[in-house]
Amino acid sequence: MNTALRSAMASAGLSPRRLAVRVGVTGKTVERWLADAELTPHARNREDACRALGVGEEMIWPQSVKDRVKSGYDRELVHSYPYRSACPSDLWGELIRGASRELFFAGYTNYFLWSQVPAFSETLRRKAGAGCRVRFLIGDPEGDVTRDRERAEKVTLTVSTRIRTTLEQLSRMGPVDGLDIRFSAAEDAVYHVGLSVFRFDDDAFVTPHLARLVGHDAPLLHLHRQADGGMFDRFAEHAEELWEQGSRVPV
Repeated sequence: MNTALRSAMASAGLSPRRLAVRVGVTGKTVERWLADAELTPHARNREDACRALGVGEEMIWPQSVKDRVKSGYDRELVHSYPYRSACPSDLWGELIRGASRELFFAGYTNYFLWSQVPAFSETLRRKAGAGCRVRFLIGDPEGDVTRDRERAEKVTLTVSTRIRTTLEQLSRMGPVDGLDIRFSAAEDAVYHVGLSVFRFDDDAFVTPHLARLVGHDAPLLHLHRQADGGMFDRFAEHAEELWEQGSRVPV
C-alpha cells in the first residue's frame, strides 16, 4: 500500500473520490494508486495530484524521481508487463482521454478496446470532434496472413471474427470527421500481425506477439517519448510505414 499517499490525502482532507475529481480520473484509479506503492501514475496525473495534496512528488512517488535520472533511451520505458492483460485497464482509458493530437490503434484486430475502455466509441467521437487525429490500422479479415494466424492460434474467437467485431463497432459510429480506418497491405500484414502499436500522443503501448499466443497473453511495453530517434520513435515509424502502405476502409 502507498502509505505516503494515504497520509497526504488524510492531511489534505481528501477522500479518493474527491482527489479523483481534482485530478480528472476515476475513483477506482485513485484506489489503485493507494493499493500499489510500486505503481507510478501518468506524469500529468502525478503533477495534478501533488498540486491538490500540496506535497512534492518525491514524497509520494519517489520512483518517478529516480526514473527521471535514467540515462539515454532507457528513460522512454515507463513500465513493462509480462502480459497485455496485466496492464491496468484504467491506464488505457487515462491515456486515451489524455490525448489531444494523436490516437493511433495499430493492433491487428483492436476488438478488445470496446470492452477495455468504457464508452469507447463516444470517447473517440468526442476526441475527433475536438481535433484529435484518430486512426485504426487493422488486418484484412479475408487475407492469407489472417487465415495463417487463425491456424496457429486455434481459438474459438478467430482473428477474422475479432477484426469484423472492430469493423462492426466502427460502422455503428457512422461517419466521423477525423476518424480514418485502413487495412494493412497484403505484403505488410506479416509485420503487422506480429507487432501491435497503440499511440496516445507521446505515449505508446507496444505488444510483440509470441508464437501462437493471442494478444492478451503477449507482453506489453509502455513507452513515453523523450527524444528523437528513441524507442518510441522507432515503433511509431514502424506503424506509420504500415499505415502509408495500407488501403482505406469505407465504413
